[in-house]
Amino acid sequence: MAFTASRMNTRPSGRRHPLVATAMVLPLATLLVVVFGGWDAVVTHASSVGVMLGR
Repeated sequence: MAFTASRMNTRPSGRRHPLVATAMVLPLATLLVVVFGGWDAVVTHASSVGVMLGR
């Protein structure tokens, strides 16, 4: 019997809970921050925005 796209789509239509989506993204985001040194960039940009808002 041939499988069709409608039979293979067993996931119910709807949105994923935000906590589930966050749990899926955090490991990859952490890896990218460690590998590319993104934490320093985030701190630098946040500091710049803070200085701009303070003026």
